[in-house]
Amino acid sequence: MINRIAQALNLSPKSIENVIELLEDGATIPFIARYRKEATGSLDEVQIMNIFEQWESQKDILKRQEAILKAIEGQDKLTPELKTRIETTFDLTKLEDIYLPYKKKRQTRAAKARAKGLEGLAKLIMAQRTNDVEREAQRFVKGEVVDVADALQGARDIIAEWINEDERARNAVRRQFERFARGTAKLVKSKEEEAIKYKDYFEFEKALDKVQPHQLLAILRAEKEGFLRVNIEPEEFRPLESLDRIYLKGKNEAEDVMADAITDAYKRLLKPSISTEFRNKSKEKADDYSINIFATNLRQLLLASPLGQKRILAIDPGFATGCKVVCLSDTGDLKEHTVIYPTAPRNKTAEAERILTRLVQKYNIEAIAIGNGTAGRETEAFVRGLKFKHKVDIFLVNESGASIYSASDIARKEFPDEDITVRGSVSIGRRLADPLAELVKIDPKSIGVGQYQHDVDQKKLQLKLDAVVESCVNAVGVDLNTASEHLLTYVSGLGYSIARNIVAYRKANGSFNSRKELLDVPRLGAKAYEQAAGFLRVKNAKNPLDNTAVHPEVYSIVEQMAKDLNCQVEDLIANAELRKQIDLNVYTSNKVGLPTLKDIMGELEKPGRDPRSTRQVFSFANISSIEELSAGMKLPAVVTNITAFGAFVDIGIKENGLIHKSKMSHKFVDDPATVLKLGEELEVTVLDVDLQRKRIQLSLVD
Repeated sequence: MINRIAQALNLSPKSIENVIELLEDGATIPFIARYRKEATGSLDEVQIMNIFEQWESQKDILKRQEAILKAIEGQDKLTPELKTRIETTFDLTKLEDIYLPYKKKRQTRAAKARAKGLEGLAKLIMAQRTNDVEREAQRFVKGEVVDVADALQGARDIIAEWINEDERARNAVRRQFERFARGTAKLVKSKEEEAIKYKDYFEFEKALDKVQPHQLLAILRAEKEGFLRVNIEPEEFRPLESLDRIYLKGKNEAEDVMADAITDAYKRLLKPSISTEFRNKSKEKADDYSINIFATNLRQLLLASPLGQKRILAIDPGFATGCKVVCLSDTGDLKEHTVIYPTAPRNKTAEAERILTRLVQKYNIEAIAIGNGTAGRETEAFVRGLKFKHKVDIFLVNESGASIYSASDIARKEFPDEDITVRGSVSIGRRLADPLAELVKIDPKSIGVGQYQHDVDQKKLQLKLDAVVESCVNAVGVDLNTASEHLLTYVSGLGYSIARNIVAYRKANGSFNSRKELLDVPRLGAKAYEQAAGFLRVKNAKNPLDNTAVHPEVYSIVEQMAKDLNCQVEDLIANAELRKQIDLNVYTSNKVGLPTLKDIMGELEKPGRDPRSTRQVFSFANISSIEELSAGMKLPAVVTNITAFGAFVDIGIKENGLIHKSKMSHKFVDDPATVLKLGEELEVTVLDVDLQRKRIQLSLVD
């Protein structure tokens, strides 16, 4: 299994063996990637995740082998040769082909024909050695077989099933699908008006291997909704010619009956089966592609620049219901909340101005966060027109998922005495301060950075997104004394129960003074400590290494470095000249090599520093609706979502614009994610505005 994974991923078998050993021992992917580089050969998280997925796949194949062996053995048909063949086949499709003749079937046409005693006639025709098929068939007209035609039909049914279960036939048809299959979609009659959003696919035909992932997912969704009829198959003559070459032997009457059986086998059995197989494979590829896009977007969103610990006033805008306002401390605690009505239909602008200026002054507010949803631009324009006594930065914040959070159990637990409008406003303010810490509370599928996320394999999507969240949380590190219970659950080695125990311990005993104190937390044993400690930060701890990504298991090495230089660990951190005197080769051992030592030196250089850059102020152009746009306008924009075909950007109005990948560069762009990043600030040119469909086409090139 390890060798097969090594070949598939082009990696060292020893590295793979070590990774699997660590995974089976309970190590997490972030921990292995960060703290076991000597064992893995410095594999990154993506490579380790690939090993994990391959390992799980190999185990699934072994389970399927065992199930097939047990089923065939139960029929007393398992020969030593067949057993060896099953045990040495590690392709699921091939395994199912081997098993197909032994698979329990419903009452098929072939089974009924066998019950009538027609298998002998089928063998005679299959051999194609007779010129008088009707005379041979006449011998089988007895019992339930009423006439020659009935006998020949039964024989054809048996032959068709034999062909369907023949690996040669299935592989021959597969080869034709691989080379020539086309994906087609046609509009269901009388559905044109309902299916208008799928207009591009009303008369669609393309070689299957040329159908883009987003096209396939859109077509399959339209089919599911009853708007399109979808087919995946090559031209019929191609697979039929392949099957004829296998089974037709000579020019006689039997060959004619055989040809009919071949056609029936293909149309009734092989084509539906292989077509479904290719549909599923294509869907799986499209799912993987879309899930990877979603994962990339989510990673960029979670690692977006934080404003940091600032006193923030957050506004969840609204028209008739007003704008919900909250004031947050520099640690995100709710201080006060109210409602203002600065826009139509109430237009209580003077009152809103008095309230906001009072709150900004009372809490010495440093930044204002305004949700970018309904009434967001109007509220932003109002706030920017106010004059405060001190400098206040104003930000428009993506509020996708805030309503999901506000109605969640997490939000109810954080703010049991507040309604959902207050919770939503708090979420907007907190995600300005630290997007990662706040967005981990929301189901990633609700954040709105995916492509057809509801159409892909949900289990696979969830696993991938959970891995991304875990990776981001551990890449940034978590403040042990301020992190929420939910954020702590994503720290390597922790989980809901231990995270809850950490918060409970913190409430009962006050702030943690060291990482080692974690071992006093109920149910947090040595293994959880090993996995989690390096990703948790303790500011102002007695040991300065507790506020770095240096793992406690190698503290002794840093202490030895300081001792050798006749200084303290604090001096090593503060003095670059001292660090330059260290010869890392002196400190290598069987367990700790240069990769880990280089990581240690990197941490001593920037202890506790957030790897993310600080968020900067950004302003949109002075437009408020799609009607104000015209071709040729140049506008500031922010990337909000990246798909296979382009990127959606916020230009400061309700509707997002689309930059198709063909308009991103003068060079060919295959993957938009190689050109743009989520949250990236741009200047775009308006190409076209479709007011009826509310679509805005934008360009990055002149």
